[in-house]
Amino acid sequence: MSRWLSPLMAFCLSFIIIAGLAPSLGIQIDRQIDFWLLWFGTMFILALPIAYLEIALAKRSKTTALNALSSLTRDADASQRWRIVGWMAVVFIPFLAGGVLFNIGQVTVQNTVFAAQSNIAFIILAILALALSYLPRQILVILTAVTVIISLILANVFGTALQPWHITPIEFKEWGNATILALVASGLGLGLYWQTSFLQIQQQENSTKTALPIWIAQLIAVIAFGFFAMSTQIPAWSMTIAAVIAAALLVQLAREQLVQRQISIVIQFIILSVALLVWAIPNIANILNPVLMLWGLVICLIYSIFAGWIMKISHLRKAVNFSNELFYNLWRIAVRVVLPVSIVVAIISFIGQLI
Repeated sequence: MSRWLSPLMAFCLSFIIIAGLAPSLGIQIDRQIDFWLLWFGTMFILALPIAYLEIALAKRSKTTALNALSSLTRDADASQRWRIVGWMAVVFIPFLAGGVLFNIGQVTVQNTVFAAQSNIAFIILAILALALSYLPRQILVILTAVTVIISLILANVFGTALQPWHITPIEFKEWGNATILALVASGLGLGLYWQTSFLQIQQQENSTKTALPIWIAQLIAVIAFGFFAMSTQIPAWSMTIAAVIAAALLVQLAREQLVQRQISIVIQFIILSVALLVWAIPNIANILNPVLMLWGLVICLIYSIFAGWIMKISHLRKAVNFSNELFYNLWRIAVRVVLPVSIVVAIISFIGQLI
């Protein structure tokens, strides 16, 4: 895959995932300067280490995420129980696609004639996403990029004016929300950029050439979201189209991991369709949205513990291949200590808001 395609996909998916999940989970941005400063810090200390972690695991395993856990646990002389995180992630990907598609679709249809049949509208969109998932990946990425850019333009042309930037008192929940937002932008360690950058990763000795462009694209996506408002029907419909194509891309990525694991076509279809269409159950979104975020955070937590504490130091050092030992030590501290602690704090903060 071309070198520019993975960063482009990182921008598009990060933008759509954040646009689909942040409002529904009560992550209120409101152009608060203090919140955005917290978020900017978490992008450095959390999202950037995750980007390097994903590329390092890809380089070490030489295969896609689900299939990789078998070799990674053998290399680390670790229990096979760690492999469960691969299955958690591959099921989570279509579940995430369904959540994003449902939440964006709800905003679009709520003031239309389809409001009373929103679940039926979602089923139609989900089936369309499943069908589109068989298109070549390059086409899906390009279509996603085009629709996201159009949505950004339309939001500025037809959207309502955003409130001015302002400062508010820093609260504990803001740190938790900033952490969640940064982890959402990173893709939550699902191996999405792992498999799209696979050939490039194997050809390059230094992981920075792959990880840094992806992280910068994620950074730009969240900045773009700070100036985006899906408040009128025209940008809402364009964003729904973007969400359908992005969901198709996510389903395709999950299917590829199942194919690499040599899972039968029937089981592939069941896993992908059930995880996606479960969002069509009436009045279940209020339960599934919190589950979605907590599930993703747990996946990221397990990966950070496995890489930081279970894998052998020599294996990771060789995989990331930093030019400076200091950079490697800082990254390892981030993966072993900062990332797990921050995720636990984010989980506590999020559960506290639910209660």
